[in-house]
Amino acid sequence: MVVVGGCGGIGRAVVSAAVAAGLSVVVLDLAASIQKHHVPEGVQALALDASSEESVAAAFGKIEGIDCLINLCGFKVEQKPIGELSVEAWDDSISGNLRSAFLVSQYALRKMTTGSIVHVSSGLGVYGGATYGPYAAAKGGINALTKTLAREYAPRIRANAVAPSYVETAFGKGGTGRSAETDAETLDKTAYVRSIPLARLGAAQDIVGPIMFLAGPASAYITGQVLHVNGGSFMP
Repeated sequence: MVVVGGCGGIGRAVVSAAVAAGLSVVVLDLAASIQKHHVPEGVQALALDASSEESVAAAFGKIEGIDCLINLCGFKVEQKPIGELSVEAWDDSISGNLRSAFLVSQYALRKMTTGSIVHVSSGLGVYGGATYGPYAAAKGGINALTKTLAREYAPRIRANAVAPSYVETAFGKGGTGRSAETDAETLDKTAYVRSIPLARLGAAQDIVGPIMFLAGPASAYITGQVLHVNGGSFMP
């Protein structure tokens, strides 16, 4: 199993679950993330800038065979309305989220004969979000990329996505490996929780089960789907 972004909050939880299940795991992440959040014993860690084809090619070139790709790579940029957002910020978000998903998918596919791909998307990719424009656009693109992969590589490879709502990780504070992970939150959590039928914020562990389900044999007849995990706040 290859976990891109395996040193992030959700990524670490996924890696721990995979190791506990006896799976062989390779973590690909930013060098800064790997240095700050060491992987468990027995897990191989490779530095990766997922928006760089050269970096992706080098990292995947060190992996022999892949039966499952889990992609959690992603981050948000400055939160401004579209009319006030810089072109550089837009391009940075699209590159770091959507281009990265394309590149890791492409290079993983070259090492896969059968198996599954699970991208982590977001509900914002369906319904959008004020000041989250480029992130929402990128995640909507990941949803479409997932469905395209499902059609192009069936029946030997399945592709699905998990779309969480807000989860309490370093993502809300600038992102793992891209910040000090201590920045102030911009979300009014109290008000946000009032919109959630299950009456609490999501935790990293809440996303692990859905990812592992879509990655494994229990979902053998599921492909091209986006599974929303949000406490009931969005019901498509």
